[in-house]
Amino acid sequence: MARHALPPARTGTRPSTARAARLGLLPLLLLALLAPAACDDAGDTPTAGPAGVDADAGDDTTGGDDAADPAGTVRPPCPFTATQVSDLLGQPMRDEGSCLFGDGKGVASLTVTTASATAGRATFDYQHEQAGKRYGRVVDLDRGDQSYLAAKDVTGEAVLISDKGAYTLTLSSLGTDVAGYEQTLRRLLEAIPA
Repeated sequence: MARHALPPARTGTRPSTARAARLGLLPLLLLALLAPAACDDAGDTPTAGPAGVDADAGDDTTGGDDAADPAGTVRPPCPFTATQVSDLLGQPMRDEGSCLFGDGKGVASLTVTTASATAGRATFDYQHEQAGKRYGRVVDLDRGDQSYLAAKDVTGEAVLISDKGAYTLTLSSLGTDVAGYEQTLRRLLEAIPA
């Protein structure tokens, strides 16, 4: 008897509604995170409007881009300098670009990812759930609109969402324990204006 190369089609079974909803929502969440980055102006130099008026100032009368943006859709800049990170971590750290700081030896690192508050709110529950799977324990914090931190033996993560934007901090290989990562992440979050 010949065997079929493909398994028989499933009939009458559907993935759970919650799972199907998550799978359908994931591309939208990724788009929400990537859209501000794609639209971000490459330079920090303000553009001159009519008669030398700074069009990026966000004044409603000049027609600046910020005036048309709904609240919470602007991605904030990196909240730290290498000097600040070195002080907060208690060891020398270098700015390696794109809000990535390293110890220069390829061991310890801090990565800060920024997004608009709108994008952060859209992905917060998913990030929180994934942190629970990766770290085992997630500590919700009373900072900004939503925030948490999670840590394990050699790494930690913290997320802060406020009206100023969304920040995801990933700390790695500092040579401390879980309590040390949690304390360091708290110091870093406190240094970000909420």
